[in-house]
Amino acid sequence: MPIMAAIQMVSGHSVAGNLAEAAELLAQAADRGAKLAVLPENFALMGRRETDKVAVRETEGAGQIQDFLAEQALRHKLWLVGGTIPLRSGDDQSDRVRAACLLFDDQGRQVARYDKAHLFDVQVVGSRERYAESATIEPGDRYVVADTPFGRLGLAVCYDLRFPEQFRAMADQGMEIMALPAAFTATTGAAHWEVLLRARAIENQCYVIAAGQGGRHTNGRETFGDSLLIDPWGLILDRLAWGPGIALATLDREFLEDIRRQFPVLTHRVHGQG
Repeated sequence: MPIMAAIQMVSGHSVAGNLAEAAELLAQAADRGAKLAVLPENFALMGRRETDKVAVRETEGAGQIQDFLAEQALRHKLWLVGGTIPLRSGDDQSDRVRAACLLFDDQGRQVARYDKAHLFDVQVVGSRERYAESATIEPGDRYVVADTPFGRLGLAVCYDLRFPEQFRAMADQGMEIMALPAAFTATTGAAHWEVLLRARAIENQCYVIAAGQGGRHTNGRETFGDSLLIDPWGLILDRLAWGPGIALATLDREFLEDIRRQFPVLTHRVHGQG
């Protein structure tokens, strides 16, 4: 049975430094038998300013960060979900990027791309924190589920977690594993992270690999961490609360199939009329 890994980081403002840390953590995961690994959102850069991501944006298929992901996937014979990286938007004159989640196979080939659809434009309840991702990020407009040797893998990012219709749409496309790179705030993570992840696993009867940023960053921001691996019954298989590191668990396809056969929630749905 394959081993899956959630990679947790505390990324800073140096792309080179972040890539070096990611390489070390991926090597540790591979040494422990991982065949599918997920990096967190913004793994290559948590800039001092939101506009810093625009300065390091890449064109799809070319660039330092994409080369790194391809090389790591090939070196460690890993299927690798590359967190999110800033890619150029469709408008060459735009000062915004796409927050792209790229999937590489174990030969280092990019086989899927998902652009974060739901953008974090909020005032965090009970705090002075305010975020406006749409100022520097252009949203994606489609959901992505890809074939892997381990099952059908759905890609989603951070704030997407709050929109269950996205995950049900991916379940309708055959999703069996969900990869969720994230950088939840400390406040929202403490309130909602675990309960939302377990709910998405339970209602869609899928494995969840949630890889977070977890610590205090050089820009002063604090992220929640608590990277989790969850089974289709909603049980937590492994977790990492804080700081850089890895969480590991085994993916048991027979268990997933048993859950769906014995407790067929996905086939019991009733489409009522309004």
